[in-house]
Amino acid sequence: MKQVTASVISNREVMPEVYLIWLESPQIAFTAQPGQFVMARCGEETLLRRPLSIHQLADGAKLAFLFNVVGKGTHWLAQCQVGDNIDLLGPLGNGYSIHSESHNLLLVAGGIGIAPLRFLIDKTLEQGKEITLLLGAQTSSHLYPKNLLPLGIGLAETTEDGSAGERGMITDSFRGFVFSAWADQIFACGPMPMYRDMARRKQELKLEGKPVQISLEVRMGCGRGVCYGCTLKTKSGLKQVCTDGPIFALDDVLWDELAY
Repeated sequence: MKQVTASVISNREVMPEVYLIWLESPQIAFTAQPGQFVMARCGEETLLRRPLSIHQLADGAKLAFLFNVVGKGTHWLAQCQVGDNIDLLGPLGNGYSIHSESHNLLLVAGGIGIAPLRFLIDKTLEQGKEITLLLGAQTSSHLYPKNLLPLGIGLAETTEDGSAGERGMITDSFRGFVFSAWADQIFACGPMPMYRDMARRKQELKLEGKPVQISLEVRMGCGRGVCYGCTLKTKSGLKQVCTDGPIFALDDVLWDELAY
């Protein structure tokens, strides 16, 4: 973990109220792993840093973050211009664990859940894995742009209003559960209702016996396990999302006792 000042390379809106910002930070990019995050200081008026999943790396020195504008901190971040500096702390947390024997990988991104999964796609393509990505959103304008995805992966889209891909929730896009049956490992990022649906319908969705790793996106005060603001109950006791996660096994979380 390092505290660094990173310079903005580019910053643009890629979906309504969703921005993709690229920064120059070789110190963080050198050690970052898919699933990890940073804590960013978003201006002088925000007391707490904001957690941002590492979205992508480039050239060994550049890293990208995909974020939704939801409050004062992310609004400040969206206004950053080329050449501006941002104070970052990271990389933090534990990343996704890719099993060497796994060849077929299913990635499930609900809403802005593609944020940590884009980095995972690049990493696993380098390892020669077969990847299928399920993208889900409320409407077509909120789907991650296809031109930002690499070639060589399978893609299925679902929208709640049916404006693109299949109509329904993202778990409906398991398509008769062919995808889940095909996958050796499943990696997911999305809203809590998506995870609860996957956990409660595990047998129906053909997830029984499948290693499913999820990225939990929750409010964090410090990102370093000091404030205990992101504590959750798991089958192996109380865990902190920032230090024990943000990646957890789907089966390990006690969903019925989760307050988020």
